[in-house]
Amino acid sequence: MGVGRLVDNEAQINAFLEMQMQMKTQMNVYIPSNQIFSTSLFNSTTFNYRNFKIMAQSASNAGKKLIKIDVTSDSVCPWCFVGKKGLDKAVALSKDQYDFEIKWHPFLLDPSAPKEGVNKKDHYKNKFGSRADQIHARMTQVFKGHGLDYDLSGLTGSSLDSHRLILFAGKQGLDKQHNLVEELMNGYFTQGKFIDDKEFLVESARKVGLEGAAEFLQDPNNGLQEVNEELGKYATNISGVPHYVINGKHQLSGGQPAEVFLRAFQVAAN
Repeated sequence: MGVGRLVDNEAQINAFLEMQMQMKTQMNVYIPSNQIFSTSLFNSTTFNYRNFKIMAQSASNAGKKLIKIDVTSDSVCPWCFVGKKGLDKAVALSKDQYDFEIKWHPFLLDPSAPKEGVNKKDHYKNKFGSRADQIHARMTQVFKGHGLDYDLSGLTGSSLDSHRLILFAGKQGLDKQHNLVEELMNGYFTQGKFIDDKEFLVESARKVGLEGAAEFLQDPNNGLQEVNEELGKYATNISGVPHYVINGKHQLSGGQPAEVFLRAFQVAAN
């Protein structure tokens, strides 16, 4: 499917999903550091769902089926936040039909990003040149569609500590981990927060009920081995984020809307 092609019926959507789920990425490298955003930024498909309806199905007598979702993302990837919004909506719409287990895994779009932080606007202009304004306008439009203000104020830099904290949160419960990802991304993308600011990280942890975050972050080696192990397991065989693996075999990528996730749940559950 070409860039910007409209998909306006269920058959086309199913065909797209089958293509997405069967496609296996052959690239075994990270996105280069000069591509901060997902490579799908200029290759995303625009969907028209006016003719696409998903009928709610009642849970079987045997109980609700479990949908396991492994999400690989970076805390500084805007399409990852957009995809989370679509995923959350799909989960909310189908919670009476399925039980969900969602785990978040790290990806470093820019492994060399500085820990001390640099001006976000200047950084993106240096990285993207003349495309920076186009990217900003596009993301502003996309975020507005989710009722969010895309904010490029503040600093950007290494997201490593956020990943350490996200994996730490997972040990105290997947709900806390999921909610922490929301707090971190919402702060970074809509409030101008610096993703490597320890106060911001600790405050986000406090909001979701995560215990011991400040002490954990004090030692830069805490959780580092786990992050590296997860990068090796989940990040080396994909070329961009967000990336989703549903029930261990069905794959989706990009900041997909809820409708795509709903159909993917149906395919994975059958």
